[in-house]
Amino acid sequence: MRRVFWALAGLIVVVLGALGGVLAFDAPVKPTPLASVSDPFANVDFSDLPGLQTYSARDSATLGYRAYESGGAQAVVLIHGSSDDGAGIHPLAKALRDAGASVYVPVLRGHGNSGRVGDIDYIGQLEDDLADFVAVLRRLHPNASLSLIGFSSGGGFVLRVMSTADEKLFNRFIMISPALPPGTPTIRPNTGGWVSVAKPRIVVLAILNRLDIDWFNGLPVVAFATSPKAQNLTSVYSFRLAVDFGAPRDYLAALGQSTKPAALLVGGADELFFSERFAPLFQAARPDLPVTIVPGIGHIGMTVTPEGIAAVRKSFLDLTAPATG
Repeated sequence: MRRVFWALAGLIVVVLGALGGVLAFDAPVKPTPLASVSDPFANVDFSDLPGLQTYSARDSATLGYRAYESGGAQAVVLIHGSSDDGAGIHPLAKALRDAGASVYVPVLRGHGNSGRVGDIDYIGQLEDDLADFVAVLRRLHPNASLSLIGFSSGGGFVLRVMSTADEKLFNRFIMISPALPPGTPTIRPNTGGWVSVAKPRIVVLAILNRLDIDWFNGLPVVAFATSPKAQNLTSVYSFRLAVDFGAPRDYLAALGQSTKPAALLVGGADELFFSERFAPLFQAARPDLPVTIVPGIGHIGMTVTPEGIAAVRKSFLDLTAPATG
C-alpha cells in the first residue's frame, strides 16, 4: 500500500512538473512578417484619420475610439481585426459614414492606447467594455438604429456578442471574414502564416480554467506576423485576450438562436481562411443568412479595396433598408 502511495505521489509530482514546464517555457514564437497582411496598407491614405477620443469603462479605465460622424438615423460600431488599433479599417469606416451612418471604431482593450498591450483583466471584459461604449453612444444617438460590424477577429467577436445578453444592444450584425475557433474548417493551416500558437500552453491553461484556476491567464499564447514597421500593432496576445477576442465555441448555436438581421462577407482570395467553406457552415445553422464571396479579394482587401468596401457597404444598406410590401 505504501508503494502505491509513493508511486501515485511521484506521478503527481511528474505531472505537475510537466504542466509547470509547459506554462513556464512554451511561449509563442513570432512568425515572419506576412506581406499579404501588411502590403495592402501601402496605398491607404491615413492623412484624414480621426484623432482618438476616450470614454471611461466600468473599472474607470480610459479607453480610446475614433468617430466618423454623420447626420443619419444609423449608427455603427465597427470592430477592428487582430493586432490592429482600429486605424486599419479607416477606409471602410469612411465608406459607411458616406453611406449615411455615424461610425464609431473602439480601440479594444489590449490594443493601441487602451489598457495593457496584449492583455485584459478577465475573459468577458471586452464584452463589458462594449456595453459601456454603447451606453456612451446612446447618449449621443438615443434613437439611432445600431449595427455591430466586425472584421476578422472582430467578426468572430460579433458572434461572441450574439451569444450573450448584449445581443439586445444592437439591431443587426455583419461579419466580415470572421475568425472562428481553432479547428474550424474555414481556417487555413497556421491561419495562412498570420499566427503562431503555443498549443501546449493553451491546452494546459484550458484545463486549469475548467478547474477554476485562472492565475496564469495573462501568459502569452499567440504571436502575430506583424511588420516591425507597423508600431501601432499588437504582436502578442495573452490567453485571456486570445479567448475573448473571437468567436465562442458554440457560435453556430448562437447564430441559429438569433433572430436579428445578419450577414457575412469574405474575400474569394482570402489568404487566411477558406472562403468557400463559410456558406455551408453558417447556412446550416441559419439558412436565411446571406453569405457574400467577393471574387479576387484577399483578407485585408475586404476593408481597403474599392471592391471589398463596396460589398460591405451594399450589405449594410440592404440590411438597413426599410421593409417593403
